[in-house]
Amino acid sequence: MANTKQKRFKRLPIGKHGGVELLLIQSVDGLGKQGEVVEVRPGYANNYLLPQGLATEATAHHKRMVEKHRAKLMEIEQSRLKGFRDLAEVISKLSLTIEANANEEGHLYGSVSAPDIVAALKQNDVHLTNDQIRLDGVLKELGLYTVRVHLHHEIETELKVWVVPSAQEGTRP
Repeated sequence: MANTKQKRFKRLPIGKHGGVELLLIQSVDGLGKQGEVVEVRPGYANNYLLPQGLATEATAHHKRMVEKHRAKLMEIEQSRLKGFRDLAEVISKLSLTIEANANEEGHLYGSVSAPDIVAALKQNDVHLTNDQIRLDGVLKELGLYTVRVHLHHEIETELKVWVVPSAQEGTRP
């Protein structure tokens, strides 16, 4: 009989409602803040939270360690929030100009979406991810748009985005 290796998951503590109890290492939107004990489904724990390093097993030892370091965690979280607030202030003062190909009526041949805005922000030394840009839909016309930027579950700001015709259009015969 051949030896078959099966991937076995470590037995995780079961919560009151039948889910898995985990201690959050980092804050997770929609789930909880850093240092909280949460109860989630086993699949979510084993396939996302644990591999991503967002949570760990909620043992008595880990809970004691969090209690000992709660003040330090709060200090770290406050410094992160201050950094996000400073970034929100910088973003709110920015006005991006994105060039796009458009017809005479001002309709774009393509569209301007979150990756385009992120690329334009990188040119201004502001580094964000696509999911932090909150658009109601893609931008399909020339003009000024106010775009929401989600930095943290407590911090959101707005960014002015100008969509202008590309410089090449003026050189066409």
